[in-house]
Amino acid sequence: MRERFRVRGGARPVGAVTVVGAKNSALKLMAASVLAEGRTTLTNVPAIADVTIMAELLRSLDVDVDYDPAAGVVVLDVPETVGHRADYRLVRALRASISVLGPLVARTGQADVAVPGGDAIGSRGLDLHTAGLEALGAAVHVSHGYLIAEAPHGLTGTGIRLEFPSVGATENILTAAVLARGRTRIDNAAREPEIVDLADLLVAMGARVSGAGSSHIVIDGVEALQPTSHAVIPDRIAAGTWAFAAATTRGDLEIVGGVLEHLRAPLGALERAGCTVEPTDRGFRVAAGPARPVAFDVATLPYPGFPTDLQPFAITYNSVAAGSAMVTENVFEARFRTVQELARLGADAQVDGHHVMVHGVRMLSGAPVEASDIRSGAALVIAGLVAEGETLVSGVHHIDRGYPRFEEAWRALGAEVSREPDEEPWEG
Repeated sequence: MRERFRVRGGARPVGAVTVVGAKNSALKLMAASVLAEGRTTLTNVPAIADVTIMAELLRSLDVDVDYDPAAGVVVLDVPETVGHRADYRLVRALRASISVLGPLVARTGQADVAVPGGDAIGSRGLDLHTAGLEALGAAVHVSHGYLIAEAPHGLTGTGIRLEFPSVGATENILTAAVLARGRTRIDNAAREPEIVDLADLLVAMGARVSGAGSSHIVIDGVEALQPTSHAVIPDRIAAGTWAFAAATTRGDLEIVGGVLEHLRAPLGALERAGCTVEPTDRGFRVAAGPARPVAFDVATLPYPGFPTDLQPFAITYNSVAAGSAMVTENVFEARFRTVQELARLGADAQVDGHHVMVHGVRMLSGAPVEASDIRSGAALVIAGLVAEGETLVSGVHHIDRGYPRFEEAWRALGAEVSREPDEEPWEG
């Protein structure tokens, strides 16, 4: 049965909220575990639906996966021989499943991965992934809905320059190259903290990787890797979500586990807009004063720029801020579906190509809305908190993919957010 959140407006959340392990890192680390036979243990894993899906996908590849959501631990026992076919039924539910492509072709010489589904935020082409694997010597083609990569004689290191610093392509090339013969150099590589976390896991497994976190990553291939234990880094997007929640609702939140250094661009913008942003012993604090927040322009860019995953929160913030702002999306071409839902709440925002012009209003008005992806859903909950009356946010399954027990976290901060059955079909 579908579920929805019932959000009552008017709350100003105050208190501490804990950020768990990064969704966008945990899933990739799980995929990378197939590179080494034996038991790899991951800790600080978030209790979210996507981890359950990735665990099921890896089980379909003959990996024994024990996932304890309460403890935040995933134990992966990888056999000597793993499967190579990632079925459409699972891949369609989780875009991150494409991250098994590099590890499988490196470990088994073949990977058959269904062309993935995932969030409705625009086309995310796989050409950079396939070009990278082809440069390493794999033969890649699409057949009957599957992306098939074959390297029966192994991979060979080479120089690869990405046209765009794609996180997914960087990850797949990195995990393929660690078992390739010779040296691979990735130029214009993605620089996100999740790339560094993946490289740290691989190095702990015996890989030879340098330069992660910069635009140039060098990998010297090794013959085999060994299993290890590794703690997932904190989720910077979840931390940024709570930072914008504090700013938008004029609240005061300590974000426990948040890493300020991972969010310099968005936190700097909030600070310039008048919010207090300061480090604490446990993370960092974001507090907004009683005055109406000030609007600011946003342009999304690859790390260390403003994250595309925080763009829906910037639009929501600006929808109730004093003044007008332009939000420009430079990463995904169709990530403005949040705007039409905010309009149902009374937001004044117009989409023009990859720009949104937002004119702040003093208050939104509660109404039924629908989440189209993880971040839009969380942003709509925040919008409901600054709306008069009640807002019903449908599509909760999207939010559950990125935020464990989201409604419980809000209630602990003094907000009225509850989960309930959604018996009415959404008609748009």
